[in-house]
Amino acid sequence: QVQLVESGGGLLQAGDSLRLSCAASGRTLSGIRMAWFRQAPGKEREFVATISKGGVMTSYAGSVRGRFTISRDNDKNTAYLQMNSLKPEDTAVYYCSGRLGESMSTSLADYNYWGQGTQVTVSS
Repeated sequence: QVQLVESGGGLLQAGDSLRLSCAASGRTLSGIRMAWFRQAPGKEREFVATISKGGVMTSYAGSVRGRFTISRDNDKNTAYLQMNSLKPEDTAVYYCSGRLGESMSTSLADYNYWGQGTQVTVSS
């Protein structure tokens, strides 16, 4: 079993930058595809970004492409989400997730492990 713990959320202003971290325990991250999802108040949880096991391949939602960067450090068993040029519409609880499958996926149902979430609030 894998435990994922997010950190780094906070209250920011439009245009600010923030890096979220996702620390894993229970097994090595190197065998797990990682992703970030987010859920805004009153909305469904949505895909943000995903990264392959080795960190070579990434994929982003259109709303964050060019502003957010997903990365991972398998030696530290940690994944990251660097968020730049933040907008009020980025306000949400951000969740780290892990997938055992071999293919890249943007679907919540395909992810096996979830963190508890970290709040990011962006004011205008």
